[in-house]
Amino acid sequence: MQNSAAAAFAPSQIPGSRRRSGSVGDIVFEWLCRGAGLLLLAILGAIILSLLIGGLPAFQAFGLQFIWSTAWNPVEGREQFGAAVPLTGTLVTSILAIVLAVPLAFGVAFFLTELSPPWLKRPVGTAIELLAAVPSIIYGMWGLFVLVPFVQNSIQIPFGDTLGEIPLIGWLFASNNFAGTSIFSASAVLAIMILPFIAATMRDVFEQVPPVYKESAYGVGATRWEVMRGVVLPYTRISVVGGVMLGLGRALGETMAVTFVIGNANRMPTSLFDPSNTIASVVALEFPESLMGSFKQSALLALGFLLFVISFLVLAASRWLLRSRLKA
Repeated sequence: MQNSAAAAFAPSQIPGSRRRSGSVGDIVFEWLCRGAGLLLLAILGAIILSLLIGGLPAFQAFGLQFIWSTAWNPVEGREQFGAAVPLTGTLVTSILAIVLAVPLAFGVAFFLTELSPPWLKRPVGTAIELLAAVPSIIYGMWGLFVLVPFVQNSIQIPFGDTLGEIPLIGWLFASNNFAGTSIFSASAVLAIMILPFIAATMRDVFEQVPPVYKESAYGVGATRWEVMRGVVLPYTRISVVGGVMLGLGRALGETMAVTFVIGNANRMPTSLFDPSNTIASVVALEFPESLMGSFKQSALLALGFLLFVISFLVLAASRWLLRSRLKA
């Protein structure tokens, strides 16, 4: 009996002792997590700072004119650089990609949540995930050999002349470029690349709508489209917009796929079928050729800083829109 009592009150069995020994592990775990978070912030700050310091000579030489200048002359002694052309190409291709991708993504999400039979939901969902996992360079090669000829033969040539005659907006479609590589081709590739991200976000938030809301609408005679328009979309609009912004952030920074199909011409586009370039494509093509510490390298780092700022603003906006509805 005495041995049993002693064992029952052994130090290792006392609750307070367990808490004291466990508290050391809690403290270590807490500081490891804090260190991981601080390390991430430090890396982010180091990236921003290095881009800013590297691009500072270009900002100092050209001032704010660097942002809207279309010049890009890397010849030594006559160096002139401006961000207007790649900045315009980046914004136009990304916005047009969103315009093309969002309706398709909505159709996929609507099909999966409202129309698809149960046996088909998993294969289609898996296909979306696989589409998101395809490397960007594969999209670029496919776009160059398949999509670019299709755009040239089936869209630009048949519709370019007709749409080019439309008053006020005809200039968007009229072009003398028949190489196929263009802003529209780049936007189409980007739309296919960001489609799975937007579709997956829409599918997930559509499934979070309480069933009683939809059942009540069906009970008063609403159709599927009326339920989607009047119940599902209003309930999930914040998350849907946040998902679209995430897709926009992906499109802004895409490099290899766009480099293959945009044409890489440093001139301001006057039509959707004109070749141009983006910030990412310019940096990818010309950074390996720039000399360390050269003025050209400074201009490329300044472009990288502008792209980082734009991407950060877009992703920050998406994060704000994807916040919990309880905190909204």
